[in-house]
Amino acid sequence: GSNLISFLASPSQSIRALKTVKAEHAPPQLYTWRWKCSSAVTPRITSHYTICPRDKDPRWEGVEMERFADEADVVIVGGGPAGLSAAIRLKQLANEQEKELRVCLVEKASQIGAHTLSGACLEPSALNELFPDWKERGLMAPTHDLVTPSLPMNNHGNYIVRLGHFVRWLGEQAEALGVEIYPGYAAAEVLFHEDGSVKGIATNDVGIAKDGSPKDVFERGMELHAKVTLFGEGCHGHLAKQLYRQFNLRENCEPQTYAIGLKEVWLIDEKKWRPGRVEHSVGWPLNRNTYGGSFLYHLNEGEPLVALGVVVGLDYTNPYLSPFREFQRWKHHPFIAKTLEGGNRIAYGARALNEGGYQCLPKVTFPGGMLIGCSPGFMNVPKIKGTHTAMKSGMLAAEAIFPKVTAKDLASETAGLHVPEYEDNLKKSWIWKELYSVRNIRPSFHNYFGLYGGMVYTGVFYWILRGKEPWTLKHAGLDSAQLKPAKECTAIEYPKPDGKLSFDLLSSVALSGTNHEGDQPPHLTLKDDSVPVANNLAIYDGPEQRFCPAGVYEYVPLETGEGMRLQINAQNCVHCKTCDIKDPSQNINWVVPEGSGGPAYNGM
Repeated sequence: GSNLISFLASPSQSIRALKTVKAEHAPPQLYTWRWKCSSAVTPRITSHYTICPRDKDPRWEGVEMERFADEADVVIVGGGPAGLSAAIRLKQLANEQEKELRVCLVEKASQIGAHTLSGACLEPSALNELFPDWKERGLMAPTHDLVTPSLPMNNHGNYIVRLGHFVRWLGEQAEALGVEIYPGYAAAEVLFHEDGSVKGIATNDVGIAKDGSPKDVFERGMELHAKVTLFGEGCHGHLAKQLYRQFNLRENCEPQTYAIGLKEVWLIDEKKWRPGRVEHSVGWPLNRNTYGGSFLYHLNEGEPLVALGVVVGLDYTNPYLSPFREFQRWKHHPFIAKTLEGGNRIAYGARALNEGGYQCLPKVTFPGGMLIGCSPGFMNVPKIKGTHTAMKSGMLAAEAIFPKVTAKDLASETAGLHVPEYEDNLKKSWIWKELYSVRNIRPSFHNYFGLYGGMVYTGVFYWILRGKEPWTLKHAGLDSAQLKPAKECTAIEYPKPDGKLSFDLLSSVALSGTNHEGDQPPHLTLKDDSVPVANNLAIYDGPEQRFCPAGVYEYVPLETGEGMRLQINAQNCVHCKTCDIKDPSQNINWVVPEGSGGPAYNGM
């Protein structure tokens, strides 16, 4: 098909010989959610094949389901800091040792960086290791230091970046080294060898109608096979979720705990612009028992831009809390408002981030693959920095893989290479030391005094003992289990947006540039379509209406006039993954939409 040619052909490469493979059925463990697709009383919402299998659907009879397959030495899922750093390091090693190595990277965004969102104040440690000459390669201007009292956030020597632009630059460096990058192709499925080891991935099918039936233009995705597959999908990756279950990777760690980060970029009055200035705050407008904080960075890019945002821990308990509206309210604080007044908001977006740290790190290697970056979760929470650790994890993975995939005889017990050395090297690296030293800061907030108790703990045990206390505190458990029933909580009255500093949700989502093909099955799938009304609305007053930062979930009256139904506006989704994390019923399963769908961030 034409998409195959566009997938493989590039001026610098001859099209490789392809072989057609029969559709491989994923093992049953991956799709154990085949509950009822609809019922007599519940309006049908979910039509995605992961819930409503196509082999039992008469509309799919006789449809050609063969897929093309191609082979690489290493396949990387995700074009973020971790995936690109791994790809770059692999090709650096191959070029140094004059060895042939085919590295393919797939990215669901239409271009590298378009789904990337972060603060971002970059600690350059990993970048210095990857490209000692990065300054000569034309990148970034330094920040001015602003030390926040009693918090481990000293930013001296760090760099304010727009992470989307930074990963786009990394993508250019990777392509120059010979990495094959395929943006606009979402990895939809993990493929397995008969011995259970990972064989590679399949990209998403295209041309499926909203009701789950094949369109005339239906085309199967493509299979990419590899000796080793690296999963760098970012926080709460949907393939990583399957791998955790398949290989029991989380049996010896705590459940991951998360936050949602909401961000805007503003063009401000030049007189108020302080290039390189870094400001952090904790507390207001959140109460003492809700973990969160904020940032305001003055970019140093030649025009008066600031990046600002609020991070809210997803272990909050009040179902009436709306992270988006807390963010809008925060901008009215006099300290923030004085910077923004007279300015113009030009971008908006949101993304979940890992906050579990050391206690929540899963096993990261398994036969045929490994997890890198924010997917397993290497973020340093008190620093709110994860780019340097994500990059380093990708580099360590590359260094562990390289001698194995280039060896003349693949000494492996499984068809997919198992490289446990990556995990060993991770534990010996500065990532491990860094995460261990701050391991107790986030869970120390789980006390009667909340924020204040946590700050006292941080002051004593981080500043004085540098994390050397002989105990390790526990987190509260799954974020989805923390909500209290609505009847036990007070509704939160949020001020109306003024259209100058604060804005409504839909005008904000418009600034994210998010877009999806409308006529496709919603990629926000429900294991059971009846649960939202029966459980989430009845007990928690429909919290997905408030925790989603993009207006995807809406409860609307039934056409019959009695009762409510959940409406999913999937085209609004900014791929933040919050719903999959925070849904109290754990009934939402986020899967990839057709490739290229999602936000169109320009340097977020």
